[in-house]
Amino acid sequence: MPEHDPAVEAAVEGELALLDPDVRRSPERVGALLHPDFHEFGASGRHWSRAAIMAALAETTDLESPPVVTSQVRGVRLAPDLVHLTFDTEYDGRHAHRSSLWRRTEDGWLLYFHQATPFSERQE
Repeated sequence: MPEHDPAVEAAVEGELALLDPDVRRSPERVGALLHPDFHEFGASGRHWSRAAIMAALAETTDLESPPVVTSQVRGVRLAPDLVHLTFDTEYDGRHAHRSSLWRRTEDGWLLYFHQATPFSERQE
């Protein structure tokens, strides 16, 4: 990965925005970051569509909750219009390895696919 790849930086910026409670509470703001064909395999094993994740985030995000802590964020451009991110999160004592694909569109970089896999700190 080049040290300052603007595509990777844009994807990381979008990913971090999606972890912000103010953004998560707003279906419009979340929708502006999700590709029309977005889907996710969540840490629960559930398959989420774009509409389902937008609604669930708006309903369940508590603005008073502790922040999601990210670590080990890495990104690589797989093609001119595709970036792959991997990172770990910790929230409320739960840990997950995460993987995201971001696609460049006419509207900018949008999250196309996301997967979360839970893990225990003891496994590391």
